[in-house]
Parts: sequence; structure tokens; C-alpha cells
Amino acid sequence: MKETPEARSRIMRAVKDRDTAPELIVRRLAHRMGYRFRLCRKDLPGRPDVVFPRLRKVIFVHGCFWHGHDCTRGARVPKQNRAYWLKKVANNRVRDRKNLEKLATLGWKSLVVWECATRNEHDLNGQVSRFLAK
Repeated sequence: MKETPEARSRIMRAVKDRDTAPELIVRRLAHRMGYRFRLCRKDLPGRPDVVFPRLRKVIFVHGCFWHGHDCTRGARVPKQNRAYWLKKVANNRVRDRKNLEKLATLGWKSLVVWECATRNEHDLNGQVSRFLAK
């Protein structure tokens, strides 16, 4: 069954940009570790998802598709309007890299957690705890 452009548009509009399931997993994990944080500081480059002001550290929780991760989910490209999606994801990657560089210049340390990494909570726990403990 072929999807209409209107249906695809409705689906894409429904994608959340805040409080996503992977983001909530990371936030709960950091909270259980005893860390307190702020959400989506608009004054920082890239509006990090989780901000630890006292530590000057931030965590971005990236969706594999939207940010072009090299996993299977991130490597998928919609068949409709393929050129648009390839360009969009490439632009997102460039923007992400610039934001990480700006944060480093401002003295902030950053961690990018990929959506697919949130499925293995044991590994994620180690990754986040190592990052926050440094």
C-alpha cells in the first residue's frame, strides 16, 4: 500500500523533538546515578538535551535516522524524495559537528548518545557514568 505525501507529512510532523523515549532513558539513568541537570538550555549551541551546569558537561541524545548514525536505522533513506532526505541528514550532521566545536570552545564537554545505544542499558550506564565522572 503506497503512502500519500499528505500521510507521510502527517507522520513526520508527529515526530517529537523533546522528551523522546531515548532522552527519557538517559535522563532517568543520570538521575538514578545522583546527578541533577537542566533540560534544553537555549543559550548553549545546539540546545543540548541534558545539561550538567556544575560539571560543564552536556549530553545530546540523537535519533539515528535524523542525525545520520552509521547503524541500520540511521543508514535507511526514505524512497520518496530521496535527495531531500540525504541533503537534510547531511546538513544535520554538519550542524551537529559545528555545535560540538562551539561547545568545546566555550569550555563544555559533550557526549552524544545514539538512540540505538539506549537499548542496552548496561552499556549506556557505563558510557554515561564514565563521561560524568571525568
